[in-house]
Amino acid sequence: MLKLLDYLMIGHVTKDNLPNGAILGGTCSYSALTAHKLGRRVAMVTSFGADIPSMEALADIPMVHLPSSHSTTFENVYQNGIRHQKWLASSSPLTFDLIPLEWQSASIIHLGPLAQEIPPFWCSKFPHSLVCVTMQGWLRGRDADNTVIYQPHADLENWLSYIDVLVLSLADVAGDRATLTHFLTSAKLGIETLGAEGCRIYYQGEISHVPTKPEVEVDATGAGDIFAASFFSHYQQTHDPFKAAQFANACASWSVLKVGMASIPTLAEVEAWLR
Repeated sequence: MLKLLDYLMIGHVTKDNLPNGAILGGTCSYSALTAHKLGRRVAMVTSFGADIPSMEALADIPMVHLPSSHSTTFENVYQNGIRHQKWLASSSPLTFDLIPLEWQSASIIHLGPLAQEIPPFWCSKFPHSLVCVTMQGWLRGRDADNTVIYQPHADLENWLSYIDVLVLSLADVAGDRATLTHFLTSAKLGIETLGAEGCRIYYQGEISHVPTKPEVEVDATGAGDIFAASFFSHYQQTHDPFKAAQFANACASWSVLKVGMASIPTLAEVEAWLR
């Protein structure tokens, strides 16, 4: 077990049901592997069941695994060209005592809830780390048919100011621009992802657009999670949100050229792409 960590990923890995079978997915999988490929010392605290596929992709990442009867499972259903996401199962909720003491002071703590599996007050529990958040799971609920609905965690508002870096998209808040702006400006540094248009930086009362070089998209799955991990890692090293945004844009743009976990670039690949 690693004692000195650059990057601790906390949240559920997911089982993503596709027409041709289930695959490993989720922010935790993509972000942890991204940070690892960028040369950071990474570990993970997560929960999944025996039904999780392809965990060998994360074989090089030390983890605390809370066993569960089911893995957190999502499925995308398309009706008349509109995507409806189904939330079919949840792994066990995570508890703070699962996190080894020596991991609690990692340089970067990435809270990546996907199924309300950790509480927002954890944002205040890591005073010696850069607390980074992708909060989709704190904005997600489900109705009686297991369709995902926009449902922010009741306690989220109280802990926004403890977030050092927040990465969020307009889609995460169901298209509500006012809510997006509120969340991003409540954190110390907010980043709005814009897909092929790059990102916006919300910092010290100003909003700045950082464009990216567009690519012909093969598969955008995981691109937002790759962007987030790349940004967190580069920002912690440089303390420059604009350099971090340019680097993360490059990682995300490179990633859409490939499919699945193969879309996660190494540091050498990103540096070559930037030349």
